[in-house]
Amino acid sequence: MILITGANGQLGSELKKLLAEKELAYVAAGSKDLDITDKSAVQQVFSDIKPSVVYHCAAYTAVDAAEDEGKEQNQLVNTTGTQNIAEAAEAVGAELVYISTDYVFDGTNEDEYTVDAPTNPQNEYGRAKLAGEKSVQEISSKAYIVRTSWVFGEFGNNFVFTMQRLAQTHPRLTVVSDQIGRPTWTRTLAEFMLHLTTTHQEYGLYHLSNGGHCSWYEFAKEILKGEAVEVAPVTSEEYPQKAYRPKHSIMDLSKARATGFDIPTWKEALLRFKENL
Repeated sequence: MILITGANGQLGSELKKLLAEKELAYVAAGSKDLDITDKSAVQQVFSDIKPSVVYHCAAYTAVDAAEDEGKEQNQLVNTTGTQNIAEAAEAVGAELVYISTDYVFDGTNEDEYTVDAPTNPQNEYGRAKLAGEKSVQEISSKAYIVRTSWVFGEFGNNFVFTMQRLAQTHPRLTVVSDQIGRPTWTRTLAEFMLHLTTTHQEYGLYHLSNGGHCSWYEFAKEILKGEAVEVAPVTSEEYPQKAYRPKHSIMDLSKARATGFDIPTWKEALLRFKENL
């Protein structure tokens, strides 16, 4: 049996859709069904379900709020909650797939970040997710840690929907052009998670995003291609945010590709996503 945590979030919802298409049985646990910060509740759910695979998608993702008013919740969910899930999964012998982030890196690397590159998170969200990674590595004997970045998809709020919404009411949009990374379609990420467990890949760390790279400005231009709106570049200094954002967080995808998984480029993924809508 497959268990999905964070089942009503952006990635969890995509996973539910994919598993239903593949006619694979799963139990979907949203935050109302399972409070991952409650250790005894987690252990009870795992004891009842006895999952063989756990896709751990539950996360606190309010990156800016995590710097102050959401700092405690960020730690509780991303660090303590992940530790609870890892312990419960290990207790029932389940494989665990944990979703982490490019924010575990500082974004100063000119080259791509390999899976074994030194981590150096510069914001609270990145620190909590890295602590979650370390818990999984220490506790789980059957775990995949998948770092991803710039996630967009059909479910929930994301950059694509934000740009499309703003374009309806603004003739001109300004978007940061000096932060470079790889967008990730939730469908590609969900398919990779399923690929890891169904093809029995080696446990450990993986990076998964769509191929190619771009700035947020280039991403926005592609999203709004053909729309009657001007998209103008600005620097990070002109668009200050509470939490530090890595300037150059391109993660190396060679280990994911070596599993035989086909990774579409971000432009292909965006096009398919828009067509599917």
